[in-house]
Amino acid sequence: MAKGMTGIMKQAQKLQEKLAKVQDELLDKKVEGSSGGGMVTVVANGRQDVLEVKIDPEVVDPEDVEMLEDLIVAAIKQARERAQELAEEEMSKATNTMMPQLGGMMKLSGMPG
Repeated sequence: MAKGMTGIMKQAQKLQEKLAKVQDELLDKKVEGSSGGGMVTVVANGRQDVLEVKIDPEVVDPEDVEMLEDLIVAAIKQARERAQELAEEEMSKATNTMMPQLGGMMKLSGMPG
């Protein structure tokens, strides 16, 4: 059983390393959110950090600042949602490649899994 536990611990460590690598890679991946038919665009990385905000000059109306504020908030929200979806996909890929191995090791050690 000790041998099986050692294998489980090694697999868990590999999984942890893989997830840390995915987190680092998410910094380099970019997603976009937009609102107002593309009048406001926000670029974020895979960790939901906003990198850029682009505003079409046509949407800038000193008489209606509230609309521009709403468009910015909507674009940021969409970019963050897309970044979260991307992160979930990437993490899922990483865990799915490791989990079958980890589950098999747990069965060998006599643990439920």
